[in-house]
Amino acid sequence: MRSSAVLFVLLAISLRGAAQQPANAPAQSKPGPALETETVETSRPAPATPAASQAGEGFMEPAQVKELLHKVWLAEYRLDDLFTEVHPERWKLADPARSSFQQTFETLRSQLKALEEWRSQLDARPDSMYLGYMTYTTINAALPRLDAVTRMISLHENTSLGAQFSQAGNQLFDLQQTLQPYLMYLLRSQDQLLRASQANLAACQNQLSFAMRGRAQRVTPMRNIRPNFKGRRRPKPEGSEKAGAAATAGTGVRKP
Repeated sequence: MRSSAVLFVLLAISLRGAAQQPANAPAQSKPGPALETETVETSRPAPATPAASQAGEGFMEPAQVKELLHKVWLAEYRLDDLFTEVHPERWKLADPARSSFQQTFETLRSQLKALEEWRSQLDARPDSMYLGYMTYTTINAALPRLDAVTRMISLHENTSLGAQFSQAGNQLFDLQQTLQPYLMYLLRSQDQLLRASQANLAACQNQLSFAMRGRAQRVTPMRNIRPNFKGRRRPKPEGSEKAGAAATAGTGVRKP
């Protein structure tokens, strides 16, 4: 009976100590070696930026490119309309000068026709770097001749018609300058795409080499084997050479 009372007292003391200890208190243990931990960095979302800054300087929507090309077409149409009012045969010029102007005039009209072909193709594919470059360079080639024709018309036709030619030429020049940043954007995007493709290819090669390291089988040397060629010359039977020499001597033909 006395032993039962002692056990009861000890049990009550232990329960009282457990109640005084906090519920979430960690159990005391001996300090162990520090464990190496790996810090995982989570990528934070980039701040929102306007679409134009994300695309890059000179970026244009397809609708904007088409609008610009429509203005180029209007300038071409205006020049074609003005061409019908030029009459170099009425000018008081020497024949060589008139012939030179006529050649320059026809070359300008051919260049504007070529410009319209490139412009229409670029209108169908506004993201084509090649078509944009050809449209830009064709305008650049036509502008000097247009300036020369404008000066001759102002001098020998009338100043009003020359001013209209000059206005159309200035408009075409301004449109070319507007097209230039977009063309530079296309060139820069193509260059960045090429560099990214080369970097990805190099990374894939490195990963493949690392993954295949130690897995490649060793080269097994081949045993030397005497090749058996088809159609190998067989040795002649004995006595065949003597028989051939006798036949040759009988015919009188010298053996080579």
